Amino acid sequence: MNYREDESTVWGSVVRKLRAAGCVFAEDEARLLIASSRDAAELAERVDRRAAGFPLEHIIGWAEFCGLRIELEPGVFVPRPRTEFLVRQAAALIQPGDVVVDLCCGSGALSAALAASKGQIELHAVDIDPAAARCARRNIHLDKGYVYEGDLFRPLPPQLYNRVNVIVANAPYVPTDAIKRMPTEARIHEARIALDGGTDGLDIHRRIAAEAPLWLVPGGCLLIETGERQAPLAVELFAQSGLLVSWVRSEELDANVVIGIRSL
Repeated sequence: MNYREDESTVWGSVVRKLRAAGCVFAEDEARLLIASSRDAAELAERVDRRAAGFPLEHIIGWAEFCGLRIELEPGVFVPRPRTEFLVRQAAALIQPGDVVVDLCCGSGALSAALAASKGQIELHAVDIDPAAARCARRNIHLDKGYVYEGDLFRPLPPQLYNRVNVIVANAPYVPTDAIKRMPTEARIHEARIALDGGTDGLDIHRRIAAEAPLWLVPGGCLLIETGERQAPLAVELFAQSGLLVSWVRSEELDANVVIGIRSL
């Protein structure tokens, strides 16, 4: 950057302002804001927005996920590190040539990570939010998969019935009453449709679990990220749909994934 001030002076000033605003990782955020700003005026505007509670990822236009740079628009759900656990669980089950469906794909982070790690798969990603679908189309390159705007399975091609090997979903699972207790940057600046899972946080999970067996091949898998409190009920939902169920957890990432397998 071509600032008149010494770079260390600029960095120190940004760090102090971010710390005063309560940013826990002020030093790291300062580096990203400085590196992504074209001049001092843009940096000052971005620092002010961050101090006001805007998500860093919306300000700089991207988030890091599984080593990839995922492009974002304002309002689009920011991929969390915990969802990398879902990626690892799905990647362990996917074989070359498999048909993979990513429901509630958001920015397409999960799909992009699976495409990068698994290579030749037939990938279909869906989100109901137009802004999220736009981001997903930028993050999932045309040669890597298809992106659809719509409600869960509805926009998928009917020829995928009984052909899908793996369905992954980071569907909304925050109970409606709990949204008001979320951090401001998520509660205010991310689309509510990407957060609100209904009264118990499992409204979307119910719909996915009920319809997934129609799309899965025998032996195909459904993997859904959920909260630790919701996981036992999600296990029941999967079982009610005739799936063979397991629940895996990462203490390090505070992540929970429920896995259902369509019986042979």
